[in-house]
Amino acid sequence: MKKSSILLGIALCMTFGLMAVPPGNVIEEVAWLIGDEPIYKSEIEQQYQDMLQDRQAISGDPYCVIPEEIAVERLFLHQADLDTIEVQESMVQMQVDAQMNFLITNLGSREKVEQYFRKPYPEIREYYADNMRNRSRVQQVRANLTKDLKVTPGDVNRFFAKLPADSIPFVPLQVEVQILTINPVIPRQEIEDVKARLRDFSDRVTSGKDDFSTLAILYSEDGSSVRGGELGFMGRGQLVPEFAAVAFNLNDPKKVSKIVETEYGFHIIQLIEKRGDRINCRHILLKPKVAEKDLAEAVTRLDSVRADIVDNKKISFEEAVRYLSQDKDTRMSNGVMVNPETRTTRFEMSQLPQEVAMAVSTLGVGEISQPFRMRDSKSGREVVALVRLTDRIDAHTANLSDDYQTIKDMYENQRSEEIVEKWLENKIRETYTRIEDGWRNCEFKHKGWIKSK
Repeated sequence: MKKSSILLGIALCMTFGLMAVPPGNVIEEVAWLIGDEPIYKSEIEQQYQDMLQDRQAISGDPYCVIPEEIAVERLFLHQADLDTIEVQESMVQMQVDAQMNFLITNLGSREKVEQYFRKPYPEIREYYADNMRNRSRVQQVRANLTKDLKVTPGDVNRFFAKLPADSIPFVPLQVEVQILTINPVIPRQEIEDVKARLRDFSDRVTSGKDDFSTLAILYSEDGSSVRGGELGFMGRGQLVPEFAAVAFNLNDPKKVSKIVETEYGFHIIQLIEKRGDRINCRHILLKPKVAEKDLAEAVTRLDSVRADIVDNKKISFEEAVRYLSQDKDTRMSNGVMVNPETRTTRFEMSQLPQEVAMAVSTLGVGEISQPFRMRDSKSGREVVALVRLTDRIDAHTANLSDDYQTIKDMYENQRSEEIVEKWLENKIRETYTRIEDGWRNCEFKHKGWIKSK
């Protein structure tokens, strides 16, 4: 196992508090009392050790900061009880599945996860489930507190006018880009060869000659190959439709599915276990290879398209996208790329695929790149693309005309925090709290914890 994977696994464990504090290092005593719920010294020590080992910065005395953070969470959870806020259990289990799959990927197997945490697998799952339920409930309480917040342009203007110069954000270079993508033709013989290999694998498993997981380790072109092709428990919505339709119809773990084609390539699937509306299965993925001559032909084709747009004026870039582009995410929006991080059409250069950023870097606004090869981020296959730079916003100090949404978000975040802080102030005042001697001499972030007698 790679050292980086081990460290990543450790960091996760530390973050969620699963590493055990050595026996005898913690004295079980009550440090705080929030309503009728105690905060034990052992909880505080545990969280402190986790943060130290995870190298998390602690702003202030940890024996003041940590119990106050726990107390604040308890107040939110108490409000969630009053509001009868529940979380969708299927969503919690989906998140837990993703977390456990992540741990298995980094530690190597389910058994190694148990060995690492020194806990049974169900107990680890339940710890994460509780953590995620609480986190979701706290988020819902915060959302309820701020749901009626209304922001007008006048509010944003006044907020910006009062911002100190050193608080106005600096906006790096941003671009807006359109893209046209085509997939090079894959010869029919290449596809038939891939299917023949998968049929051979299926026959070898069915006959008992080979184990499915062994073949996945040796031949699958998916990242799950290191786990014998095992994907971990997933809901139908987490899988591409073509794959899910076949996988969820499997009932016999000894059988292998028919060949399934998806945007990633061709698969065969073996059921491991069904659990309600979730499934755990193995698969072997093979990707038909694109020949060099087919890539060259695709580049030549796009070169002709570019000439028709730029030189011959026969067609616009938008029309070319609608007629030719095979990128389903951008084809119906005239090729306009949307930033998945901000959900806007603006990208910092570092947020673009590397090949697109390189192509855009030398373009003026309105210019179209030469055809170039790039690797599709979803399927991993090599494709050929043209890009058009539709706008370039040079690095600058934020202003209302160019960055209204950024400033509006800043104002909304500030107002939301003020609303939540006011609610916390009232909640602390109304809630019985007792802080034991030895835990009181603190400069707390929130006022009102120590009640006057």
